[in-house]
Amino acid sequence: MTAPPKASLPVPVNIQTAIMRSPGIPLPFYRYLYRQVGARWHWVDRLRMHDEELTAVLHDQRNDISVLYVNGAPAGFFEYFREDEETIELSHFGLIEHALGLGIGKWFLLQALYAMWTLSPQRITTTTNNLDHPRALQLYQMFGFSPVSTGEGIVRPLSDRELLELAKKS
Repeated sequence: MTAPPKASLPVPVNIQTAIMRSPGIPLPFYRYLYRQVGARWHWVDRLRMHDEELTAVLHDQRNDISVLYVNGAPAGFFEYFREDEETIELSHFGLIEHALGLGIGKWFLLQALYAMWTLSPQRITTTTNNLDHPRALQLYQMFGFSPVSTGEGIVRPLSDRELLELAKKS
């Protein structure tokens, strides 16, 4: 994506929404969001990180996390990484199950893009694959992203041992 989105969407009606930046996000809260948003899309990479490694990634000054709340409850998040002065990567974006079907997905993505464009990058990148929502690529393209390559996602489920370790960290 090399220009801000031209789209404009109204704030969803009949629900209360808030998007809050979360600098210094606590690891258990981040893991909760990551699991709730990413479970159906097979997100596991960040769950496999040890506390020190995850802290270094999340609390890097170039990393930014914002949480969506709907009617007072966490409903999703987006995370981006400023690779350099010119490039920002939308590294994670999604909604928690209870927020699906409320008509806020497109609006929330647009808010994420607006937040990144306030930093005046030359381009915003993101990655999606066949494990993502079937309409993810279409949505990204609707807001101005252009595909540059294709690839297949590989499912690497958490082992029983990894699941047990995660349960201890929660």
